[in-house]
Amino acid sequence: MNSPELTELILRAEEMPWRAKSLPGVSERMLWRDDDSGASIAQIKIEKGCGIPQNHCHASNQFMFVLSGSYKYLHSGEVLTTGSFYWNPAGNFHGPTEALEDTVFLEVYDGPHYPQRPDWYDNDEDAR
Repeated sequence: MNSPELTELILRAEEMPWRAKSLPGVSERMLWRDDDSGASIAQIKIEKGCGIPQNHCHASNQFMFVLSGSYKYLHSGEVLTTGSFYWNPAGNFHGPTEALEDTVFLEVYDGPHYPQRPDWYDNDEDAR
């Protein structure tokens, strides 16, 4: 049985365009995705005053590292700032959130993002 040859992948994120999501003020640069498992690595940009509007959970572990800005979890009052690392285990309810300033973070999922598409997205691609 032949298996596909693995090769390295090098991207220059600063040369990639941001893709606006259907949630206002949220954009992404998808750096890597495994369509079979749903795992992904992306840069996420959230404009000041925007964020995730509802309490929700994920179908897999979520990892975030803040590259710039500050991002608040409104229920807990916790604020992530530049250099903060965040781990949210699968099934843990969290949010809503708000960017206190324009914020960019690296977001990693080790499987599919959501058990089902959240109401705040109007298409399946935005919830992947």
